[in-house]
Amino acid sequence: MAETGNVAPIASLDVVDRLIAGDRRALARAITLIENGSPQARQMLARLHAHGGHAHIVGFTGSPGAGKSTLVMQLARELRRRDQRVGVIAVDPSSPFTGGAILGDRIRMQELAGDPNVFIRSMASRGSLGGLAVATRDAVRALDAAGFDTVIIETVGAGQAEVEIVRAAQTVIVVTVPGMGDDIQAIKAGILEIADIFVVNKADRPGADQTAAELRMLLSLDEHRREREWRPPILKTNATTGEGVAALADQLAKHLASLRETGALASRSGRQAQSEMLALLQQAMMERIAATIAPDEWERLVQAVVERRSDPYSTADALARRIGLVPEA
Repeated sequence: MAETGNVAPIASLDVVDRLIAGDRRALARAITLIENGSPQARQMLARLHAHGGHAHIVGFTGSPGAGKSTLVMQLARELRRRDQRVGVIAVDPSSPFTGGAILGDRIRMQELAGDPNVFIRSMASRGSLGGLAVATRDAVRALDAAGFDTVIIETVGAGQAEVEIVRAAQTVIVVTVPGMGDDIQAIKAGILEIADIFVVNKADRPGADQTAAELRMLLSLDEHRREREWRPPILKTNATTGEGVAALADQLAKHLASLRETGALASRSGRQAQSEMLALLQQAMMERIAATIAPDEWERLVQAVVERRSDPYSTADALARRIGLVPEA
């Protein structure tokens, strides 16, 4: 059944072993530790890494209202018919005022709750840019190590900022709908380059063929796309009825096969690993800054820059030397 987050305590020492053995409570507990930034999480994730690398990581992105959640639910159902174990990480937007999130995807996906081979977890973005929660990639690692065949990440749907999904997923699906001119504009501005598969959802609406034609035109203008082995297909779906979802599952399998055959899977994994290590180094740097410079000192430094008694460049250089980022002159 889909997890509610209310899990009984499990001894931290055996969480990894239980998770790898298929214990869903251990998996839910592990993701909770990850989300909460527990000191145990880093060591746990280091152990989990050796047990991963088998899942197909699929990212869904696109504008709010495109029907991503319903499409994800239908795709999960189709993959289950193909005897796959499916994990879903649905990232919900956090309120800029309260920091809270609706976490509504779990409600919309409750019809899958009775399937022991489907695991659904919602995460609040907590202000993270790029459409993903900070803990998303770590949660995906836990699901991968737990033996799920496909792990789906559904982003918050924040437009052009969605490019962060490239650093987490092996296959990126961009979902659009007819009658949303702004959506095509967003695709022109950047999302076009990250999509491995385009989906025109709500294809029963007027204008679906025109939207698909506009996407084909945009792809034809991209010279770099023409040089690649994989040409992004443009599919039409109706998530409400499930129409076109089987074809989407077929294209996912074809894209994964293409990545493996061309060696792109290894190169993409390498870029993602580099990105993750850089993110961890950045996090470590921010933690060191916070531990070295007290809030009242920050206020004094900022005020000095505001009053033109100092400048941001000299101040940053001095702080970098102080925390050991660059050697003393």
